[in-house]
Amino acid sequence: MTKESLFDMHLKKLGFGLMRLPRKDDVIDVEQVKTMVDRFMEAGFTYFDTARVYNGSEDAIRQALVERYPRESYQLATKNAAWVGCDTREDAVAQFETSLRKTGAGYFDFYLLHNLGETRTHFFDDFALWDFVKELKASGKIRHYGFSFHSTPEELEEILRAHPDAEFIQLQINYADWDNPAVQSRGIYEVARKYGKPIIVMEPLKGGLLADPPQAVRELLQAKAPTLSAASWGIRFAAQLPGVLTVLSGMSSVEQMEDNLSYMRDFSGMTADELETVEQARAALSRVPQIPCTSCDYCAKVCPMEIGISGTFTAKNIYSRFGNLDFAKHQEGWLVGGHGRKKAVECIRCGMCEDACPQHIAIRKELEDAAVLFGQK
Repeated sequence: MTKESLFDMHLKKLGFGLMRLPRKDDVIDVEQVKTMVDRFMEAGFTYFDTARVYNGSEDAIRQALVERYPRESYQLATKNAAWVGCDTREDAVAQFETSLRKTGAGYFDFYLLHNLGETRTHFFDDFALWDFVKELKASGKIRHYGFSFHSTPEELEEILRAHPDAEFIQLQINYADWDNPAVQSRGIYEVARKYGKPIIVMEPLKGGLLADPPQAVRELLQAKAPTLSAASWGIRFAAQLPGVLTVLSGMSSVEQMEDNLSYMRDFSGMTADELETVEQARAALSRVPQIPCTSCDYCAKVCPMEIGISGTFTAKNIYSRFGNLDFAKHQEGWLVGGHGRKKAVECIRCGMCEDACPQHIAIRKELEDAAVLFGQK
């Protein structure tokens, strides 16, 4: 099918992201997931997004959805993370069969090459997975293939030039990061639009941070619409963007499901006045003091210790803006250790980074503060 036929599917603008399912005694609470699935389906929503790396999610959705509803009544998406534990093409291909077995779905409506960008992209080319997904589609085991992406607009354009057959893209888009130089939501969105690719939005609430924003933002949103949750502004902002097929919300409770359904059931867009309120919320967030790092990584190129400087600063800025230390530590772990860089505490204070920094950041002082904040010393 062509990209036009994907747009013609007229998916409702809310998808059920299965990354953060409710847990009980440290295992997924399948009974609560069943209730959530039932409410979602009753309201006319049909898109479910899982992944092999979402621990237990594929099993849970088999029990809560696949075994309880006709296969043609919903769309199920899962992903192939070839950069996780794969030494050969056979390892990567086996991920598909594992997902098919765990979900019991028979086929996937949407199959994604998972988390392209940076050092992860080459695995999908090395293992010829672009050819593999075409074979899956030809055999009827998947209906559509695309990819999810976490990196820069420039790298997204490189991938789309190399693989123009990708039918859709899953992108991290939220109003807080719309003009954030470390995330560049607007930039990657504009590249996807330039190439005419349908977009599935992930992280519209920035990992839940926009569901509980700083007080200044919360008060602004409540003054505009007292009955609407803070989460509603993030999800509706993403959903109103042209070219967006659906917006994934990683719901963790029946209450979150009910809240999302209340404003997305009859969603038809946002008014100019509402979009101005979103802009005011973004401006309020921008007034929180931040390290003016643009993630150009000139500092990383000269650092003899290979410190993850920009990743550390992104995580520190998250804490400054949202006050959520656990989330900031998680981001620091991924953006630094997860990218093969060393932690702030290992800085030897040589100053080479500061000589290279176009923003003239006092990098050594900021790294020292970050090491204390993240409990490294």
